[in-house]
Amino acid sequence: MQLNTVMQYADSHDDLIEDIADLGREISLIIQGPMGWGKSAMLHTLGEMPRFKGYTLVYIDCTTKSDSGDFFMIKYGEDGKTFLTVPHEELGLHLEGPVIIMFDEIGKMPRSAFNAVLRILYERKSGTMSLHPDSIVFATTNLAAEGLGDLLPPHGINRCQVRTYKVPTKMEWLSWAVRNSIHTFLMSYANQNDHIFSCFLDHEEIGKYPELYDPRAVNKPVACVTGRSMENASHVFHAYDRRIEAAMDAGTYQQGGDLEKKYQRVLLNGLVGTVGPVAANNMMTYFKMQGEIPTRDQIIQNPMGAPIPKSGAARCLLISRTLNDMDRELAGPWMTYLMRGDFTKVDQALFGMGTRVKGYPDKKLRAVAGNTQYQKWAEVNSHLFG
Repeated sequence: MQLNTVMQYADSHDDLIEDIADLGREISLIIQGPMGWGKSAMLHTLGEMPRFKGYTLVYIDCTTKSDSGDFFMIKYGEDGKTFLTVPHEELGLHLEGPVIIMFDEIGKMPRSAFNAVLRILYERKSGTMSLHPDSIVFATTNLAAEGLGDLLPPHGINRCQVRTYKVPTKMEWLSWAVRNSIHTFLMSYANQNDHIFSCFLDHEEIGKYPELYDPRAVNKPVACVTGRSMENASHVFHAYDRRIEAAMDAGTYQQGGDLEKKYQRVLLNGLVGTVGPVAANNMMTYFKMQGEIPTRDQIIQNPMGAPIPKSGAARCLLISRTLNDMDRELAGPWMTYLMRGDFTKVDQALFGMGTRVKGYPDKKLRAVAGNTQYQKWAEVNSHLFG
């Protein structure tokens, strides 16, 4: 149930980027949205666009600004009778070429600092200096409903364009995760938990999903699940893998032994501090299913005899790992393995759609797409690919 019309008119990351690129020279867009889902990355996305080659990217973290002195200083004019405001070089107004300025978390600035940037937002000017006419200015902030102090004045809203950023879909996030080397376990976990790709405003029941941030809830965890926290959790899992690998190289690792238990305890505690206790314990339960999963070598050497995980969650984890590991050596044996009767149509569809997500590496796609079994399966199941 949709509880707030703000989210009814929300747009995706890519759609908002397109509008900033097309409208940003004339109108300053203020992007509001749930915390932790990619607003702060918008400047980087714009900077990668060929049309903005040669632009200087200016990132302003508004939470670090305390007053107007962070944006300009005052000096006397040459006649000694007047004074001028001189903008901070951080803003890029002194540069000869065009800039893209992003005021991140603008709703959290103290009033004095906020007032200092209004003219830049409204007129592309500060004091006597103007931005290059091709420059773009935009800002981001959290939803006012999140209770994080993001309250924009009505006159400011009227002079800009306020837009809403929506949480990405599962497939959008997985596409990003593949491109950014997110740990395969996190991708598998995300694929099994559709509800994490939602905003609290999407749910009538307060605190329906305790691992997600809901300002209406009485007991709010210190940490919660967002795109940002899952990226951080990926680093935690990669660190665990490196520790286990180092222990195996040193000959000190024993499955189920004290060292593994120690590292898993540290892993759990790290996850609690990253995604909160509910998600952390769910992840650990899922993580321990990895013992059901055959190795890559087992599948390559004996695709008809390699064990098939019994639980759907473990099969999902295996499929996520395979999508990440795909190459020509694995493609043939994997398709033989996947077509065995113990895999469900849903399992097969999960793999097939995983090869078609936006951003799936071309090299990996070519490796599997050249396989005859994959081609036959894709032809029969062409409806899955739109």
